[in-house]
Amino acid sequence: MLTVSSAESRPSVWVERFAPLLPAAGEVLDLACGGGRHARLLAALGLRVEAVDRDERALASLRGVAGVSPCQADLESGGWPYPGRLFAGIVVTNYLFRPGVEQLLASLADPGVLICETFMVGNERFGRPASPQYLLQSQEMLAWARRPGWRVVAFEEGLVDSPRPAMVQRLCAVRGALVARL
Repeated sequence: MLTVSSAESRPSVWVERFAPLLPAAGEVLDLACGGGRHARLLAALGLRVEAVDRDERALASLRGVAGVSPCQADLESGGWPYPGRLFAGIVVTNYLFRPGVEQLLASLADPGVLICETFMVGNERFGRPASPQYLLQSQEMLAWARRPGWRVVAFEEGLVDSPRPAMVQRLCAVRGALVARL
């Protein structure tokens, strides 16, 4: 079992930085939300959040949080739980399931904002995840946003020291016109 420090239970600085770009109208999807650190942040900003994870115990802490609708679903073997549904924003951190990327990107509304952060090759030096299955190749995430009607707002890849040393990629991309919350 991977132990999560209190620093790792805080919202990602990347998500905090770009959350103000999420449209006030519509709903934000927090994919593989775990204990809900980002769902709580987004709800505190006045956004409606659909928080999905396969871990029912992790989701239990989100029950009763104003603005958050928890959904238990296995994203890897249970199929996409949101067929035909579009989200004004999608937040994904510390999670990679390549077979689901196209479905995820197709679920972003126009306009919409995608905020992602996860591990990349080189992270195996620092611990988990270490399997290539869960590590992005260089600029792999950036390629997700290279499609008609999308614009990259920010992209980073490389070593971070906080909340623990890791190799990561981070992306904020917009589909359609950028409309920030008012």
